[in-house]
Amino acid sequence: MLVREGGVELAVPEQADDGVGENVFFNPRMELNRDVTVAALRAYREREPRAETYLDATAATGVRGVRAAAEGWDVTLADVDPDAVERCRTNLARNDLDGEVVGRDARSLLHDRERVVDVVDIDPFGSPVPFADAALSNARNLVCATATDTAPLCGAHFASGVRRYDAVPRNTPYHAEVGLRVLLSALARTAARHDVGVTPVLSHVSDHYVRTYLELDRGATPADRALEELGHLAHCQQCGWRTTEPGRLADLPDICAHCGSEQVLGAGPLWLGPAHDREFVAATRAHLDAGMGTASRADDLLERVGGELHQPTHYDQHRVAKRLGVPAGPMDDCLAALRDAGHRASRTHFGGTTLKTDADLAAVEAAVGD
Repeated sequence: MLVREGGVELAVPEQADDGVGENVFFNPRMELNRDVTVAALRAYREREPRAETYLDATAATGVRGVRAAAEGWDVTLADVDPDAVERCRTNLARNDLDGEVVGRDARSLLHDRERVVDVVDIDPFGSPVPFADAALSNARNLVCATATDTAPLCGAHFASGVRRYDAVPRNTPYHAEVGLRVLLSALARTAARHDVGVTPVLSHVSDHYVRTYLELDRGATPADRALEELGHLAHCQQCGWRTTEPGRLADLPDICAHCGSEQVLGAGPLWLGPAHDREFVAATRAHLDAGMGTASRADDLLERVGGELHQPTHYDQHRVAKRLGVPAGPMDDCLAALRDAGHRASRTHFGGTTLKTDADLAAVEAAVGD
């Protein structure tokens, strides 16, 4: 069947279950992800004008590579499936676009190709970790990565998360952000092994996936600097109190400083630093256009992401109110109460009732119960 997305036309196979599942070629529910990617590529070209080449490392129908080619990128589309390779060639030709299509594992391609790739996009079914070494050691400027295995990332499938990401994840009320920071930690540590430092310029969690864009800086010093953003989290299961401790070695409290409970769990190593660059998020937002199918939703998403504080966790106002046994008032009133008390506070993209603040739990409870 034929579909149109972002100004290109694609031939995609007929698929059951709306294209959602392990063996599909094209997932229409990822259009938001792809629209934001195109806007980010536009913004990144302004940030780094020398960036020209783009690798769609898990191409399938080639939708990402085709859309990047339509933006003027010198694209390579890679896939090990012969049917995918043929479909990628068909979809480039259908849109009268040039691009290289390679029937090969992108990891092998990255390790031995002579031409440097400026931007590597990893969008597999599941975890991007199998591709991380090849991408982070060989991309020149930017690595874009999607993870759809949110259950391991967020601690719901604990053992799988530990194995895959070499970290302890926890299924907290802010588990989506824990998942994002587990992923960032794993990618930062992978890059550091190759003397590459990473800076997340845009990250978001949407529709059961995590997406991040990492700008690369080669050298031992930037790699060390990135590792300084890692640390651990202590979370009280009883009251929701949490604290973070920077460093590669965990030195976390056993007793909650808020309620005295001994039900304190540790998580990490997590990325505790900023998960986005406000200027880059604003530039990406400015490059959305009305021809994108999710333009309005993407604009709302990027507005929230760009306005978020860089605190490594967030609170759900309604969860706090329920635990206190009080009704949840308007979010704006809660944020205003925190600011009036001398704290910084912002909404987040993790949910309509979520907030970030530099206040401790006692101050958050006071603002919620005000």
